[in-house]
Amino acid sequence: MIRVGVWGPGSMGVIALRGVIDHPQLELVGVVVHSDGKAGCDAGELCGAGPVGVTATKDPGWLIGGGADVVVYAAAANLRPAEAVEDMAALLRAGKDVVSCSLPPLVFPDAVDAVFSGPLREAALAGQASFFTTGIDTGFANTVLPLVLSGVSRSVTSVRVTEMFNYATYPDPEAVYEILGFGKPPDDFALASAPGVFSFGWGPVLHQLAAGLSVVVEHVEENIERVATETAFETPTGHIAAGTIAAMRSTLTGFVGGEPALVVDHVTRMRDDIAPHWPQPHISIPPHDVGYEAATGRGAYRVEIEGSPSMRCEFEMAEDHDHDLGARMAGASHMVNVIPAVHAAPPGLLTALDLPFVTGMMRPVRGPTPDSRLLNVSS
Repeated sequence: MIRVGVWGPGSMGVIALRGVIDHPQLELVGVVVHSDGKAGCDAGELCGAGPVGVTATKDPGWLIGGGADVVVYAAAANLRPAEAVEDMAALLRAGKDVVSCSLPPLVFPDAVDAVFSGPLREAALAGQASFFTTGIDTGFANTVLPLVLSGVSRSVTSVRVTEMFNYATYPDPEAVYEILGFGKPPDDFALASAPGVFSFGWGPVLHQLAAGLSVVVEHVEENIERVATETAFETPTGHIAAGTIAAMRSTLTGFVGGEPALVVDHVTRMRDDIAPHWPQPHISIPPHDVGYEAATGRGAYRVEIEGSPSMRCEFEMAEDHDHDLGARMAGASHMVNVIPAVHAAPPGLLTALDLPFVTGMMRPVRGPTPDSRLLNVSS
């Protein structure tokens, strides 16, 4: 059995927490939380699994100095990246392998500023521990899946990965309204639309795709577009006033051999009919009617490979007809399923290119779906 701790049972971490409890090869030994309301609770009750005999604590010292072999670090880090690096470095230095989703650029650490990757690299070597970042995006949908598909190519000319998601049901108001800037006037500052921010967050994806395809990205171009709504509407997470931002498209293009060869494209809407000229997902699993008309939460990923042969893959995830929850379920489950491979890997900062083929398990699971919106768990 691999002894596992979970740090940050929020919208992603609560799914990972439940995954660790349900996994026959893993033993949950500790949980670190950030709110007083969760401290002292049984870990199973935080994720809908029933009591498991592990009590959540706000003190990370026990987890750092305790008996975990691996720690799933899922604490929110959008506005506290330096603190998250400090947390994870402390775990690595103590000899704990770390699997995380908190800082997306670290899917490919070699393309990340040494201010963030350096302390983790030093800590991993000091503690002889392994570190791996994953998720669904960044993560499996735009790194692993395109490279797996490329394995049946005779040659590849270009790769484009597009996220097409309605964020109306995404359970992180800070990310939706403050960081992305939805519901704000176009002139208001939004972190996600500031020059270089998207390149920092998702640029490493381009470099990982290039490494997997045995090429090098020469330079990256960034393009951000934002569209305001002409009419006001309501979403499950808040009001979008007329004249405020309701859709955003962020595109990174990596040039190889002087040509635009690798593209990561994010098309994010708060209502399905905003910016109709941008890519739309081909939905085969209809979302539940959540009572907000076109603010549906539907979404999918599209991988387009030009080459011999050319390919199109629409990757749609839904948990009980909920695309947002399906994507979070997939990203968090990948964190859990990869734990044995990370624990067996050599010390250092890992990427998906360093790990063996990772699969899930055919098995029943008990209890309700771990959805933070229903469990009243904040991110």
